[in-house]
Amino acid sequence: MDAFERKLNSLLIDTFRQLTDVEENMARSANSPLSINEIHLLETVGSGPGGVQSVSGIAAALGITLSSVTIAVGKLVRKGFLTKARSEQDGRSVCISLTKEGKRIYRMHRYFHYKMIRELTGGFDEKEKRVLLAGVEKLDHFFKEKAEKAAK
Repeated sequence: MDAFERKLNSLLIDTFRQLTDVEENMARSANSPLSINEIHLLETVGSGPGGVQSVSGIAAALGITLSSVTIAVGKLVRKGFLTKARSEQDGRSVCISLTKEGKRIYRMHRYFHYKMIRELTGGFDEKEKRVLLAGVEKLDHFFKEKAEKAAK
């Protein structure tokens, strides 16, 4: 690796660790008994059409198994952050939605991400934004490709 690559690698590692730490601290400061993975599951549900997701939709979005989602959803229902109901269109499907407390955590987490992106791109011109987006898209593609190979 050259000096640029070493610096970028170091920044990506540090940023990932700090992001995780900040998200965990944010959850604790909100008196939330949730892990970051549970908060990301709430985010996935809240981002669904009308704030509702199916178990299979959550699994696909998070890249985890149906059984893992079922277990996690059960825990979040017991903790009071999610509700489950049979789909009116398809009785075999279960609709997952946020409770009032789940919505509070969801909004808080979304606002944190909004502030983070605003801080990152504040002052960027359109060309700088396109370059940043292209770089992050390449990184995303790299991770998705590695995840797909690992899953095989």
